[in-house]
Amino acid sequence: MTGTIAGGIGLLFIVFIVILGLALCAFWIWSLVDCATKEPEGGNNKLVWILIILFAGVIGSAIYYFVRRPKRLAEAGR
Repeated sequence: MTGTIAGGIGLLFIVFIVILGLALCAFWIWSLVDCATKEPEGGNNKLVWILIILFAGVIGSAIYYFVRRPKRLAEAGR
């Protein structure tokens, strides 16, 4: 009985990790596409943010989402 409970908990943990990984991957791809399509062309900002998102992964995506994106939206007047 104890083995069955431990196996069920282990399976739930694996499912949770897979779902979390897929969600983080989707967030990374979304932030990369958002930056590539909506960031203004002026200067090197677009290239720098794309490189940050690419090489820093989910952490770079979070930095873009919480630091740059609100500033870009405020500049656009949204």
